[in-house]
Amino acid sequence: MKVIEKIRDAATEEGKVVFSFEFFPPKTEDGVDNLFERMDRMVAHGPAFCDITWGAGGSTADLTLEISNKMQNMICVETMMHLTCTNMPVEKIDHALDTIKSNGIQNVLALRGDPPHGQDKFVQIQGGFACALDLVQHIRAKYGDYFGITVAGYPEAHPDVILNGVATSEAYQSDLAYLKRKVDAGADLIVTQLFYDTDIFLKFVNDCRQIGITCPIVPGIMPINNYKGFLRMTGFCKTKIPSEVTAALEPIKDNDEAVKAYGIHLGTEMCKKILAHGIKTVHLYTLNMEKSALAILMNLGLIEESKISRPFPWRRPTNVFRVKEDVRPIFWANRPRSYISRTIGWDQYPHGRWSDSCNPSYGGLTDYQFMRPRARDKKLQDEWVVPLKSIEDVQERFIKFCLGKLKSSPWSELDGLQPESKIINELLGNINSKGFLTINSQPAVNGEKSDSLSVGWGGPGGYVYQKAYLEFFCSREKLNALVDKCKGHTSLTYMAVNKEGTWMSNVGPGEVNAVTWGVFPAREIIQPTVVDPSSFMVWKDEAFEIWSRGWALLYPEDDPSRKLLEEVQNSHFLVSLVDNDYINGDLFAIFMEF
Repeated sequence: MKVIEKIRDAATEEGKVVFSFEFFPPKTEDGVDNLFERMDRMVAHGPAFCDITWGAGGSTADLTLEISNKMQNMICVETMMHLTCTNMPVEKIDHALDTIKSNGIQNVLALRGDPPHGQDKFVQIQGGFACALDLVQHIRAKYGDYFGITVAGYPEAHPDVILNGVATSEAYQSDLAYLKRKVDAGADLIVTQLFYDTDIFLKFVNDCRQIGITCPIVPGIMPINNYKGFLRMTGFCKTKIPSEVTAALEPIKDNDEAVKAYGIHLGTEMCKKILAHGIKTVHLYTLNMEKSALAILMNLGLIEESKISRPFPWRRPTNVFRVKEDVRPIFWANRPRSYISRTIGWDQYPHGRWSDSCNPSYGGLTDYQFMRPRARDKKLQDEWVVPLKSIEDVQERFIKFCLGKLKSSPWSELDGLQPESKIINELLGNINSKGFLTINSQPAVNGEKSDSLSVGWGGPGGYVYQKAYLEFFCSREKLNALVDKCKGHTSLTYMAVNKEGTWMSNVGPGEVNAVTWGVFPAREIIQPTVVDPSSFMVWKDEAFEIWSRGWALLYPEDDPSRKLLEEVQNSHFLVSLVDNDYINGDLFAIFMEF
C-alpha cells in the first residue's frame, strides 16, 4: 500500500496521528541482525511505515535492497526505500526499482543524495541524473502510478545554499520553487530534513501552502541521543540550534543519560506543538535506536508499551501482492519468516481464502530456511549447546524454554514464549517432562474480548475464540499410547508423521480445521489460523531438518550430543493435536495420564 494512501485514510479519523520510523543499514552482519530484532519490536507498536536509507554514492545499495525486502515481507511493515541519484546510472536505478517492485514494495523516497565518501560536491555521472526532480520524472514515466513517491523538504533550505548559518531569502524561495516542481512532477508526499526550531518548520509549511504545494508535509524529528552526535549531525545538515537548546545541553553535555532524557523532553515538546497546529504526522529519525523514539511516542499518548494490538494472531503481510491474505497454517505460528520465504511465489490463494489445500502452493525446502542469522546463532549456542547424554537432557532444554528460562528455540524465530503460551507454560513444562517435546501450542479460548493483552487480536469490539492446540515430537511408543487414549476423547483430532513419512491420523486428507476465529462488529467471521494435512506435510520436512541443521550442527562434528540429536530426529514422530471442544475440552489433561 502507498504511504500517501495510509496518511489520507488516517486523516478521515478524527484525532488520528500517523507516526513512522527511519533506519539505516548497519556496517556489520551482527549489526544487521540486531537491527531486525529492534525493528521487530518497534514495528509491533504500529507505525504507518518505516524507511531505510541508501548510502552515499550507492555504497549500501545491495544491503538496502536486502533490508527493504525483509522489512516488507518478514517484519511486515510498509516499507519506503530511499533511492539516490549519486553515482547511479539509470540501469542501476531501474534495477533497484524493479527489485523492490517484485518484492511488493510500493514506496520510494527520491533523493539526489550526498557525494560519495571522499568527494566534497555532487557530480552528475555519465548516464545518470542530475537531481531528485530527474529521478521523480523517471519513476513516473517508466512505472506510472505503481510507486508512491516521497521527496525531501528543507525547512531552512537545502544545506548547499546555506552560507554562514542561514540561506538568503532568494535561495530559500528558489528551494521552495524547486520543491514544488518535484511535487508537480509526481511526488505524493514531503518528509522534512531534521530541525530543532519548530517555528521554522511551521513557517515552512505555510510557505509551501502559499505557493500551491498541497500534499502532506511530514516533520522529520531526530531525538538527541548524545551530545557529540547531535553537534556532528546538525553541523553536517547546517541546522539552526535554538539558544534555549544550547543552554539546556551545555551543562549536561558530558552526561549521556541526562542528554538522552533532555532529547526525549525536547522531541516530545516539539511534537506537541506541531500536532497542536493540526499536522497529524510524525517521522522519527531513530539512528537505529529505539528507546528515545518510543519514549516520545509514549509521552504523546500514541503508543502504550504494555498494550500492543494485533490485527491477526500472526503479523499480516504488507506486500502489495498478498495484503488480502488472512489465513495461515498454525504450523508457522513461530516461524513467520520461513512461511513467507516458502510462499514468496504464492498465487494459489490471492484473496487469502483456504481453497484446495492439496495444490502445491508452497516452495520447496531450501538451505535458506536454515541460514540462521549470526546473532541468533549466538543465542542458540549459549542456551542450547550443552552436553547431552540422554533423552532426559534433551527434554530439559524444552522444559526450560517453556518455563521462560531460555529465550531462544531452534524451532522458533520469535523471542521467547508468546503471551498466550505463558498462560499454560507450567502445563507445557510438565508435558515435556513426560517425553512430549512441544514446539507450538495455544490454550482454548471461548469468547475473550478482542482487546485482551494475551490472546486478543483483530481490533476493538470483537470476541475471539480458539481451540486448544499442541504440536510436539514424541517416540513411537508414546504416540501409540496417545492414539489409544484419543479413542476415548472424541473431540481430539491428531496428525502424526515421522521423518520418513510414515503417517498416522484420524483426519481426512482434504480436511481443513479452523483453530482460531473471531467475531467482530459489521464483519464476517474471520478464521485466520488453520490446521490441514497438506500444510503439515510440507512443514514436517523443515521441522525434522531443524534437529540436525538447526541444533546438532552447532556441536563439533564428533560430539556425542550431535549423535543423540540425530537419533531423536530419526526415531521420533511430529504430532499435531487439536481439542475441538473449545468450551468443555481439556487437551492437557490427557497427558496427565502418562
